[in-house]
Amino acid sequence: MSIKDSRSKSYEAAGVDITAGYRAVELMKKHVARTVIPGTVPSIGNFGGLFVPDLAGMKEPILVSGTDGVGTKLKLAFLMDRHNTVGIDCVAMSVNDIVCCGAKPLFFLDYIALGKNVPEKVASIVEGVAEGCVQSGCALIGGETAEMPGFYPEDEYDLAGFAVGIVDKEKIFNVESQQSGDVIIALPSSGFHSNGYSLVRKVFNLNSPAVLDTPIPELGCTLGEALIAPTRIYVKPVLALANEVTVKGCAHITGGGFYENIPRAVKSGLCAKIDKSSLKIPPVFTLLQSTGDVPERDMFNTFNMGVGMCVIVNKKDAERAVEILRGSGEEAYIMGELKEGEGVEIC
Repeated sequence: MSIKDSRSKSYEAAGVDITAGYRAVELMKKHVARTVIPGTVPSIGNFGGLFVPDLAGMKEPILVSGTDGVGTKLKLAFLMDRHNTVGIDCVAMSVNDIVCCGAKPLFFLDYIALGKNVPEKVASIVEGVAEGCVQSGCALIGGETAEMPGFYPEDEYDLAGFAVGIVDKEKIFNVESQQSGDVIIALPSSGFHSNGYSLVRKVFNLNSPAVLDTPIPELGCTLGEALIAPTRIYVKPVLALANEVTVKGCAHITGGGFYENIPRAVKSGLCAKIDKSSLKIPPVFTLLQSTGDVPERDMFNTFNMGVGMCVIVNKKDAERAVEILRGSGEEAYIMGELKEGEGVEIC
């Protein structure tokens, strides 16, 4: 009996349709194919994902891994019935983390748990995952779809994944080389990315599609379109920068905002001084702050405030670094500098 003939009526009666899983795999194959890069070994349907890394020219290769999910932003996908962008968020949350030490992502695996396996919906989710992999230059070499009736509602799912990358030890971004006067460069975000959505949903009272379909003049689109905008992926611009300029630190601004994330990329004894007037804060943040009467410190301690990632370079390299990043499609700009002290100072 071939796998196509595999079927369990008893399992179907319990709410799990294994044939739907086979159908989902067939539908996602074209998306997975888009992510093939050198080193990819055809492995879809196998028990493990295979990848052959190119270690040529590396003195001491180090593997770097990262894992994350999309969080409650998925609630927007459910309400809007739009599932082909949250996969980008899922990939972004991992690859943006591992590039912060200078690592190039090699491959990604996803995990989708859902109440009912609707093959077309699963394929749509994977379409987004594949797009995220293409944007970051890594391969989608495997994953898992788990149908869990009774655990998740039929129309809901959770999405998570992990990435593995590689970096030569001597090319890891070295925060210990930082000194007072080094410059902090901002890479703009597309909005809230994938963080703080429990607060976002509370402030905007997101409990129906009608709320999300409301046009907001200052946003130039509906509220839903602004909130579901996928997380920007910064892998290629950051690696392109690192090929030309010494990067002394890199921070992915996720949950915890400026106050938690920027210090992770700063040497002990130094403070990140942020020029608030330089920040290009998108209107969706000011709309949420005014609507929810959220204190400014809470905004900077929860959201990225328009800065999805920042890099630290020597002052003499700052202008060139901005030019390189802009050449990679990032509207980068200088947002601050390092000085003696600790933590983050926004003024």
